[in-house]
Amino acid sequence: MVSLSTAFVALAALFWGLSGGIGGILMANGWNPLVVSFYRGAIGLLFVLVWLALRPHGSGLASGRMWFWSAIAGVGVAGNFAFYFVSIAEGSVAVAATLMYCAPVFVYLVSFTLKLERPTLLKWAAIAMVMLGIVLLTRIYETGAGGVTLTGAVAGLLAGLSYAVFIFGFKYAAPHGSPQAILVISFAVLATILIGLADADQALAVLSTPSWPQFLILGVFGAGLSFILYIVGLTHTAPAVASIVAMVEPVTASLFGVVVLNESLVGVQIVGMGLILVTVTALSVFSMAPSADVASSVSRTSCRT
Repeated sequence: MVSLSTAFVALAALFWGLSGGIGGILMANGWNPLVVSFYRGAIGLLFVLVWLALRPHGSGLASGRMWFWSAIAGVGVAGNFAFYFVSIAEGSVAVAATLMYCAPVFVYLVSFTLKLERPTLLKWAAIAMVMLGIVLLTRIYETGAGGVTLTGAVAGLLAGLSYAVFIFGFKYAAPHGSPQAILVISFAVLATILIGLADADQALAVLSTPSWPQFLILGVFGAGLSFILYIVGLTHTAPAVASIVAMVEPVTASLFGVVVLNESLVGVQIVGMGLILVTVTALSVFSMAPSADVASSVSRTSCRT
């Protein structure tokens, strides 16, 4: 059962990694990042609604606190999806996925601020290493270098920050309801936010476009099956193991970008990516703090989401 659960986590991370590449293809074909994000979340909503219908026991839908924190989680996952695809459109899949993987670092910073976690020299050093990795990956010290715009870099970091919001929302909603009920509310909030921001004409055009199979695949694998597999998989998977397995997401996204989308990374960017992935994973594996456990247990990477 443990091996099967770990396989579920790995499969979810693989699906999330592929979703970045599929989104990249859609945006390369002219689709707006917000439209792509909306359909990813809306199709995911259909899946978690079915999950809730099949497993309605202990949903917690009568709990006001569960609704409140689930809505916060929804705002977070909406920002995560939207900023992630904006980052891809303005830069590359590899850079966007790696920057989003920084979500646990934002969890630490928020935890320090709220005094949920005690800062130590080792943790600050790890955060500094991640910051160095971000500088190398985005090459912000060189104007226009590597095809990564300032907008792309900022959006990638905001995707990670948004996923941290999702992590905290999910964490505080969990004692009051079932995961499937929390995800239903979260994805409903996501769909409401993004449909209001997306281009209405483009959103309607998806229904009759030849690209609709790609939107369907994105929603099924990028939000529907992946979130369900990940949460079910965590039942018998230790957070430390989940943190290591979650590296499948940015690695898969990066390989997709290089092989399918013909993206490229120079040596210094690869070094920066390595610093981020290794340091964030180590933070999640070795920390025993509640906030870090949530980060390593829930993160879509990195929102995941």
